[in-house]
Amino acid sequence: MRRLTVGMNLSLDGYTAAPGDDLGWGVPSDELFQWWSDRVGATGLALYGRRLWEAMNSHWPTADQQPGATPAEIEYARRWRDMPKVVFSSTTSTVDGNARLVTGDAVTEITRLKAGDGGPMDVGGATLAAAAMRAGLVDEYAVVTHPVLIGGGTPFFTALDAWVTLDLVETREFPGGVLLTRYATRH
Repeated sequence: MRRLTVGMNLSLDGYTAAPGDDLGWGVPSDELFQWWSDRVGATGLALYGRRLWEAMNSHWPTADQQPGATPAEIEYARRWRDMPKVVFSSTTSTVDGNARLVTGDAVTEITRLKAGDGGPMDVGGATLAAAAMRAGLVDEYAVVTHPVLIGGGTPFFTALDAWVTLDLVETREFPGGVLLTRYATRH
């Protein structure tokens, strides 16, 4: 059975994006960017909601070919392109690159994918991650908390039907007071 991780940048007050989908508060240090890149390199399958897919796909397929691209950006772009992806959307009609589109029920498909063989899966996008959380499909939370209060926007955690008990498995501090906390779900 595959493991499913939700990995997300988060403001201290619990948001993944400020109003207007502003992500300017979460610009990573070089060290944090490398950590995210290493996660992409180790991911067997990435699950994306439509908005996150559109944001990532608008930049990373050609980021390594842009003037001034750093070695870290080049590495990330190549890893991102190579990583298999599933995009969940009821409004998108096509996806490209190393991705396939699922227009049906996300929870049913994620459950099917988890039961299969393969490397670890990451789920990204607040709405898709919330559906996986509510369905009890998440095995690990990798929360990267930035020391900023943004006061509103897209919340990370969703309303749940039951408590989810977690075990702390890792903490790590990054430059600028950014803190990684990884928690495993007790099943």
